[in-house]
Amino acid sequence: MKEVKKVATINDLSGVGRCSLTAAIPILSALGVQCCPYPTAVLSCHTGFDQYTFLDITDEMVKYKDSWKTLGIDFDCIYSGFLGSEKQIDIVLDFVNERDNTLVVVDPVMGDNGVKYDTFTNSMCSKMKHLVSIANIVTPNLTEACILTGEEYDKYNTSDEKVIEICKKISNLGPEKVIITGIIKENNIYNYAYDKEKNEVFKVKSKFNHESYSGTGDVFTSIIIGLLMNNHDLNYAIKHATDFIYKVIEFTSKFKTDTNEGIMFEAFLKELILINEYK
Repeated sequence: MKEVKKVATINDLSGVGRCSLTAAIPILSALGVQCCPYPTAVLSCHTGFDQYTFLDITDEMVKYKDSWKTLGIDFDCIYSGFLGSEKQIDIVLDFVNERDNTLVVVDPVMGDNGVKYDTFTNSMCSKMKHLVSIANIVTPNLTEACILTGEEYDKYNTSDEKVIEICKKISNLGPEKVIITGIIKENNIYNYAYDKEKNEVFKVKSKFNHESYSGTGDVFTSIIIGLLMNNHDLNYAIKHATDFIYKVIEFTSKFKTDTNEGIMFEAFLKELILINEYK
């Protein structure tokens, strides 16, 4: 019997809308990994909705971190998502620096569709670049990859050569593996990956159904981490994460729900168990 890996998952908790911790907890659990939530804020629903409540718990994050340190709790992976302030990024930097030999995965949530989120200042982007520099794996979308590198964003016409160049520029900041997600070309959507250690580049394609649901990036990165924690390789993890999201989007689109609700992954969690068992 193998030991269950622990992942410290740093993200917000939204009551409605399948994203952040409400996506990571079931996805990682289905893949046989213990998701240890490290909440940054509590919301009634995520900020894509017209109305929501927001409880910032930045000060509690310091106590949370110190409590785990006092108890001597170790983690196999630290996984950070949306961070709402410079102070929160500093807390995560301290949390990572207090631990050795831990896989660090950063989803640098800063913007989408060529636009930086209003909450993200230039100084926060600089701090996020610092966090990216100490990560092992980063999973930006194309907008975030361009913010990190200063490249110009082009939603539909970014060539393979340009994506690979951007991957390598991000990797030069520090990460061994870079995954750029959601690049649209005609009726397809691509995820690209660069492995610096192997000097390997690959991309995975799926059909694009012209629907954009909240939380798919959180689902994608959570699947990647869960499979890597179970000794699957990066190529395998990206392929199956991409296929899973496509299948769930196809299912969800039949119900004409508000895209802010996210994708209906609940009915497909059993498939993650089968993906994880097959090696």
